[in-house]
Amino acid sequence: MKTQGTDERYHPLSISIHWLTFFLMIAVYALIELREIYPKGSDAREAMKMWHFMLGLTVLGLTLVRIVPRVLFRVPPITPPLPATQRFVAEAVHLILFAALIVLPVLGWLVLSAKGKPIPFFGLELPALIGPNKDLAEKLEEIHANLGTLGYFLIGIHAAASLFHHYIVRDNSLRRILPKRCSPNSK
Repeated sequence: MKTQGTDERYHPLSISIHWLTFFLMIAVYALIELREIYPKGSDAREAMKMWHFMLGLTVLGLTLVRIVPRVLFRVPPITPPLPATQRFVAEAVHLILFAALIVLPVLGWLVLSAKGKPIPFFGLELPALIGPNKDLAEKLEEIHANLGTLGYFLIGIHAAASLFHHYIVRDNSLRRILPKRCSPNSK
């Protein structure tokens, strides 16, 4: 049986993980895009790539942790309720986003493994998931990059839909996930 925090908002743990993941994803994308300002092989570029890897793996861990409150605590309803088609699309986008938050870091881990490179994680070195294989590394890296690009669109759709529902439809979909102090209805 699922427990609840309130009838109108997600559990505080879910809210915290959602927004921490959001900010980490900004950092992950910024690091990989901004590395281009430094020459290949430079210390700064390598540091940005290392932080990209470590924060990406942090997103993986948070996403796996995020599944727990999703199972334990009920999802607050959207008021007024969405039409069935919109509810289906929203659930599909959420499912695809969750999958991307798991698949993208795992693919990154596989890329490093296949390249025979260390997998850094805040002073630790994680084990390789597969043995070195240059051809496979190139294919996995291409898939990782393409899915990363798709992630921009998924995040954009998710954010645009949230804002649309908040400002145009005027339902509670965004308010359910806002931190308490940011929520327009908080005291």
